[in-house]
Amino acid sequence: MQLSGILNTARQGMATETARFDRAARTLAGGASGDGDLAAGMMDVVSAEIGLRANAAVFETGADLWEVLATIKRD
Repeated sequence: MQLSGILNTARQGMATETARFDRAARTLAGGASGDGDLAAGMMDVVSAEIGLRANAAVFETGADLWEVLATIKRD
């Protein structure tokens, strides 16, 4: 896989997790009808956070690698 593909995959993953977080936040803000709904909503929020952190780490690593490759090319 090319470096741009890695960065694009991480970006798409962050967009997916942002959408998941948004759905969970809307559910929680709308006053879910039971404890199970609230628990599931909070689990979705936590899961989205973990996914965002993972994708951000992949993106950051790819960006660092891109910088190293650019430095090598200049030298």
